[in-house]
Amino acid sequence: MRKLLTVDTSTYVLSVGLYDGDETLAEYVSTKKENHSVRLMPAVRCVMEDAGVRPEELDGIAVAAGPGSYTGVRIGVTTAKSMAWALQKPLYGVSSLEALAYNGLWSSARILTFFDARRGQAFAGLYESGGGAVYQVEADSMVMLDERLTRLAEEGRPVLALSPDLDKHRELLQEKLGSLLVEAAGPVHTVKPSGVWAASRGRTAEDIHTFVPQYLRLAEAEANWQKRQSDHG
Repeated sequence: MRKLLTVDTSTYVLSVGLYDGDETLAEYVSTKKENHSVRLMPAVRCVMEDAGVRPEELDGIAVAAGPGSYTGVRIGVTTAKSMAWALQKPLYGVSSLEALAYNGLWSSARILTFFDARRGQAFAGLYESGGGAVYQVEADSMVMLDERLTRLAEEGRPVLALSPDLDKHRELLQEKLGSLLVEAAGPVHTVKPSGVWAASRGRTAEDIHTFVPQYLRLAEAEANWQKRQSDHG
């Protein structure tokens, strides 16, 4: 894979990157909490123009396919699919949690990545690093965060926690993991374009027609509708 465009809108952070092999051509990251649907394509154009790369020169597109914000994930995946289809380029879907785990590539601890999912729940993934890559230890899933942390504490291994929602859950992490908690300083708690790039390496291209976001749960409105149907059924 040569020229690869990466897209991530799975959280409040919007990121776009452009790479030529192992070389970074341009990256755009914004934590401005505004509608991704309005800002994504201008960010893509900005990155492409800065790098002097025309859309038809791309060799592929990689997108963070979730989990994360229902609306955010949908916007990123829909945009990436539309571009890949229009340009007839391969599309690569990666886990948003795996892309985040690449921020902990340096760590010998297990890497817990998570996004807050409200009501004590979180989208969480567990990874380990080695050989310049991260490897999934447990499948990404929606969990009760306190229960997941209790189980990790029982296993007795150090845990590096990475999350854009870390501050919200810091006390719980410290309470449950104690001395096993590895805390990383600096801007390592949001998905970076380079993480999407790294997670896409070696992947098989998706079937654009069947590729869908990895929400890991129904959107709340759909879940409520199904519950009402069940209650009245």
